[in-house]
Amino acid sequence: MDNIIEMNSNPLVQYLNKHPEEFTKSDLIRYIQDHNIEMVNYRYVGGDGRLKTLNFVINSKKHLDSFLTAGERVDGSSLFSHIETGASDLYVIPRYKTAFLNPFSEIPALDILCSFYNKDGEPMGGSPEFILRKAHQAMKQETGYSFEVMGELEYYVISPKENLYPATDQKGYHESGPFAKWENLRMEAMRAIARCGGNIKYGHSEVGNFSIYDHDYEQNEIEFLPVNLEDAADQLIVAKWILRSLAYKHGVTLTFAPKITAGKAGSGLHIHTKIIKDRKSVMTENGKLSDIAKRAIAGYLVMAPSLTAFGNTNPTSYFRLVPHQEAPTNICWGDRNRSVLVRVPLGWSGNHSMIHDANPNEPEDDYDFTQKQTVEFRCPDGSANIYLLLAGLTVAVRHGLTMENALAYAQKRYVDVNIFDNKHKDKCDELSQLPVSCFDSADFLTQQRNIYEEYGVFPPAMIDDIIRKLKSFDDKDLRSRLGNNKEDILKLVDEYFHCG
Repeated sequence: MDNIIEMNSNPLVQYLNKHPEEFTKSDLIRYIQDHNIEMVNYRYVGGDGRLKTLNFVINSKKHLDSFLTAGERVDGSSLFSHIETGASDLYVIPRYKTAFLNPFSEIPALDILCSFYNKDGEPMGGSPEFILRKAHQAMKQETGYSFEVMGELEYYVISPKENLYPATDQKGYHESGPFAKWENLRMEAMRAIARCGGNIKYGHSEVGNFSIYDHDYEQNEIEFLPVNLEDAADQLIVAKWILRSLAYKHGVTLTFAPKITAGKAGSGLHIHTKIIKDRKSVMTENGKLSDIAKRAIAGYLVMAPSLTAFGNTNPTSYFRLVPHQEAPTNICWGDRNRSVLVRVPLGWSGNHSMIHDANPNEPEDDYDFTQKQTVEFRCPDGSANIYLLLAGLTVAVRHGLTMENALAYAQKRYVDVNIFDNKHKDKCDELSQLPVSCFDSADFLTQQRNIYEEYGVFPPAMIDDIIRKLKSFDDKDLRSRLGNNKEDILKLVDEYFHCG
């Protein structure tokens, strides 16, 4: 049996004995019939980045075949702010490879993610999911490379305060129960995400652990494995829905908000990326980071100021991006350093057999660790529109790979020191800074919009809409006005609590 299918958690993969990419309409109908599925739910992402739902009760096999073939009409003006009411009809068409068994419905139900199409049956140009597809297609055509991506999904669980086994303030990293109270929710979520098609690397508790008034705040993280770009976006969207649904089931609150209060760890959405050629990573060469990877890093650095328009989309985002914390503020890159914008995680280039050293009975192996190498973009957070963020990152990689001076540009912005140490102030002063507000982010997007619009990837009307929304927050001096006033920051957090 294929080693990707063997032990796969997705019930459809196991039953059909197929990769999801091979699912057909007849496969889904067979699974529905053989498992007495009574409902099908269409899922799709609107302009606000959240998952939407359209429910179907199966009346007959003919009815099932009909809506799996033709999809259904929806009101686009209620889903996207840049669509006018007079021309708002859209079709939602299911993508069979995304089908999964609903983990929450008491009525047996199959859920499927959908794409948007216009009245002429063409993909909707302003759909976030289609923009991501266009970005990947342009990268492949212009560079010959494809893109794999994975996200680190950080979140807080907020529950009534307990006095049993209190957690240590801001010392929650990889803590175990009973000091970590919500490990079981995280494990339940991981199992559900895997059964719905997500490719998970691991999960753990994170640094954030504190109490405010009569509530405990516990930070957790679920990290994914690198997969095809479009699939990475889908699984992050589904994962956020699963986590929120489980929190509701457990009677607690869960938030992906970038900042909870002053002086405590914020939540990011770090994105790891890998460039692929002929199904193999090209991130390393002769045990070192490749020039291809460095060119991609240059693209990230050039486009970083405007990438915040997709990855840091409300005023609380910029209370996380402050100096002297792990979240980045300087536009630079480095190895392992967690204060840089683009981090090259711990390399796997050593030639020692660690598994043999830890387990002497195991033979020394020649495992190709270089295939694990990624590059991490660290400024996005849970407010991001995931499809647009990943599309923006793809544009940035394409731009870096085609820049004439990319290697020199990257080299000049490489740091191997603590840039917040006064001894290295001169180096820090040479570096550009990330925006400090949504207003500033909109200005940078205005300056760099032509790169996103190139090859028809981002429609101008969508860029206009994003700029207009970011400017509407009127937060140009908000960070300096509020300072570290916890009460005012908490009011702001409450306003954007369920972002993303």
